[in-house]
Amino acid sequence: MGPTASTIWYVDAPDPAAVLRGHPDPDSDAALALAGRMYPEKVAVPLTSGSLAASAGPQGHEVFIGCYPGLTVVCGANLALQRPSTLPDHWTRPLASEHTYLIGADSAGPWGAFATWERGALRRSFSASSAHIYENIGLPLVWERPFWAGEHPARHPIETLPHPQSLPFDPGEFADAANAHWLGLRFDPEPANETAAAELQVCGFTLYAAGEEPPTIPDEPEIRGLRRWWRRLAG
Repeated sequence: MGPTASTIWYVDAPDPAAVLRGHPDPDSDAALALAGRMYPEKVAVPLTSGSLAASAGPQGHEVFIGCYPGLTVVCGANLALQRPSTLPDHWTRPLASEHTYLIGADSAGPWGAFATWERGALRRSFSASSAHIYENIGLPLVWERPFWAGEHPARHPIETLPHPQSLPFDPGEFADAANAHWLGLRFDPEPANETAAAELQVCGFTLYAAGEEPPTIPDEPEIRGLRRWWRRLAG
């Protein structure tokens, strides 16, 4: 069974796998700035950060961002597209990056999708459920061949007959293979040679309509000062 994720990566690092192997800490200031840029109609309020594995399939009012040296990942519900080619232009290259990779999957579907842009130009896009192809643009890439050849067959319950038009692979696992090829990353909790998504931290934000964001909570020094003032007043 593949992962549940809706992610997009902006990559300039010549070896993104090497960057992620170092488990870099995300840049929270850069993440907040990017959240405001990508969701200009919303107000991004910092949320508890977490692992990429736990944050890759966020709710509609949340976004998780990891800004690392030479690459950035955004996890948002709006990225779960059946047709990745319809992604708005301002999402395909907001950071003037050389490469953009979209990887989406829903293990409950099952559904999986991936797409790649070079300097904003779409090169390959694929999206499918277990028995229906929604989009197939561009020539299959070399790393796809074992999947189309049936070397990674989908697993079905013994009591369930597969659909007669079922693809020869699980679409979520197909999408996760794109992660492995492009980024040296997998959502599998025990990847063979790649970085596990659970080992990377991303910054979380809740998205609010303007004027609906919660009031700012005073930091700890302010709270201590208020407590001392209240004790003096009570005494």
